[in-house]
Amino acid sequence: MRILYLDARNRLIDDHHLGDGSIDEAAIHPRVVIRRAMDLGAAALILVHNHPSGNPEPSRADIQITQRIAEAGRLLGVTVHDHVIIGREGHVSLRAKGLI
Repeated sequence: MRILYLDARNRLIDDHHLGDGSIDEAAIHPRVVIRRAMDLGAAALILVHNHPSGNPEPSRADIQITQRIAEAGRLLGVTVHDHVIIGREGHVSLRAKGLI
């Protein structure tokens, strides 16, 4: 899992490797993601991760954690622009699918 933290002009502040997940799960805590955004003075962020299965379709857990991070960000003035999932079969944007 990587988090791209952006400034108010959507310029990259930090490309943060949050951690590696297991074959079917990555532990992500909204408070950790948003705390780092606050520490960096970031105005927005983009979540990026891969699916080792090769299928980039978001899981229910992907959608739920994205929505939780987006809500936490909204409360503190940090916008979640997107969550991009990468697989062998391409990539999926949760924003483009209307899931954020």
